[in-house]
Formats: sequence, structure tokens, C-alpha cells
Amino acid sequence: MQLNTHLKLNNSLNGDVIELRPNYAKIYLQTTETMKCDDEGLVHGGFAFCAADFCAMASVNHPFVVLAKSEVKFLAPVKVGDELIFEGNVTANDGRKQTVSVIGKIADKEVFTGEFKTVILEKHILS
Repeated sequence: MQLNTHLKLNNSLNGDVIELRPNYAKIYLQTTETMKCDDEGLVHGGFAFCAADFCAMASVNHPFVVLAKSEVKFLAPVKVGDELIFEGNVTANDGRKQTVSVIGKIADKEVFTGEFKTVILEKHILS
């Protein structure tokens, strides 16, 4: 299956698609020094959120999908060098409105969970 959305993102910051099928995406994010927010090597939560959001968009996989709302939980810290896997599943599909559940893990440990409400527009949001 081909990715149809968010094609210009910097994958070094938001992760790479490693599996894609209808209503499902899996994203791999390797954390780097660029993502740290302190001398201890803590990764800023925005990078985990970015990868999770990308996972949600890829799960819907429509060129004009946008995020309308999200509710997320950061369950554990992420540090430089961690490898994260995000899995997204469309859990509700009401035509243009879709809900995606995303779970982020380091190995078998959940570090992030979220629900993303998306909307598929008829044309690009900036058109």
C-alpha cells in the first residue's frame, strides 16, 4: 500500500512508515540529540506527539486528512537513543470523520497513548 498523506514531512523528526494497510499504520521513530530538551537527554514530548499524529494521519491515509482534536497521555519518559514504535488503528469511521487510536511503545513498554479525531476535507485546507 502506498502512503498518500503528509508526504513532505521530515521523517527524521516524525518517524518512518514501516507498515501500512487500510485503517492501520505503524511508524518507527529513532530519537536523536536534536530532540533532547535538557542535559539529561530527555526527549521533548512534542516529538512523540508528532510521530503519533503522523501515525494517525497515515492510518487514515487520505491526501486531505487533518487533525481536528486529540486526547493523549504521556505514560513514561523518552530519552535520546530510544526507538519507538507507534501503531494506529481507525476505531470509528463516519465517512469524512474518523477516529484513530495510537499507542507508542519502547520495546514492550507503553510510553504514549492517544485518540486522534480526524476530518477528511474535499480539498487541501489551504486551497
